[in-house]
Amino acid sequence: MKNPKQILIAGAGLGGLTAAIGLARAGHRVRVFEQAAVLGEVGAGLTLSSGTMRCLEMIGVDARVRELADVSTNLPFLHYRTGAVLRRGLAAVPRSAAARPAQQIHRADLHALLVNTLRRIDPDAIILGRKLTTFTQDGAGVTLQFNDGAPARGELLVGCDGVRSVVRSTLLGAQAPKFTGQVAFRCLVPMDLARACLESLAGAVYIGPGATFNRYPLRHGAIMNCVGLARSGVWSQEGWNTPASNAEMLARYVDWHPEVRGLIAAAPSQGIIKWGLFVRDPLQQWSTNRVTLLGDAAHPMLPFLGLGAAMAIEDGVMLVRALDAHDDVQQALQHYQRVRLPRATLIYNESVRQGEIVQGQDPASYANTASPAHDPGIFDFDPLAVKI
Repeated sequence: MKNPKQILIAGAGLGGLTAAIGLARAGHRVRVFEQAAVLGEVGAGLTLSSGTMRCLEMIGVDARVRELADVSTNLPFLHYRTGAVLRRGLAAVPRSAAARPAQQIHRADLHALLVNTLRRIDPDAIILGRKLTTFTQDGAGVTLQFNDGAPARGELLVGCDGVRSVVRSTLLGAQAPKFTGQVAFRCLVPMDLARACLESLAGAVYIGPGATFNRYPLRHGAIMNCVGLARSGVWSQEGWNTPASNAEMLARYVDWHPEVRGLIAAAPSQGIIKWGLFVRDPLQQWSTNRVTLLGDAAHPMLPFLGLGAAMAIEDGVMLVRALDAHDDVQQALQHYQRVRLPRATLIYNESVRQGEIVQGQDPASYANTASPAHDPGIFDFDPLAVKI
């Protein structure tokens, strides 16, 4: 490397850590500032698309991911009341020599792997308990200010600080995220309890008027990951992990298939959470001078295609590639924005469309509806094949 850089990253989520590992391996000095005092086990299941696995291969963690994850199953779409198969999902078998089988993994397992990988490269890379309040930039770099008053200085800043991003608001002006009218419920059911509720332990997506319910096994069959997405008129609470009860979740799925209700009833009561889904309008600009955005800070989206984590990881790897290809920081960030913005806007819009389709009034019509969830091009996208 000709000119290693001092790179500041706000937020130790999946996208920020992916970028940090790739940049650190390339020889840059990376500092990841995370407002949480402790990195704990949060989240539940997520899907790593074929292209995402290519990204994880690039940063050298794909083998360990495959040990922790399960190959993504061909999730069928089922009628919310009868359980009848309306449509088969996309096959998990790769459709090209470069593709990798998609995987399903517990977010906490992937997050811990990325944290430990980065700390092996540089034990001081992650700095906890630092809440970013603002930043300023000049021709030579960026200065960060935190709640504790101690500043940090680097040559560029990457905002990976989520849907309520301080970096985004400072860079582009304050704009509150918009509630989408959707509330998500999540529970993890031990497989010995789930087994009593189900004819098959394979994954499935139930679709019905105003709601969906997705289930699939994690941790090599130890638990069943369950996520319900339901329309709701209001959401007044902060955060994404508000405690919920079995009764509250059951009330939303009261007339659904017995397997759905059985899983909700069997879930450990202390492990059910809910959160409101918020988005922002798609941006036409992510980068200004020496500052750019990544993941939910740039493009928060609805989860109906299950690509939120994948998009953040794609962003992280494409940022690494841009900085490798272009030594000038501002030029690199403009190329990163140029290649990522169209992909992010497409997935944002298609996620909205998928939600409208699966939560329609007539689930039976899904079999004959053109659906983004059945478009191989969306899921087989290879970020490493894109010219940067």
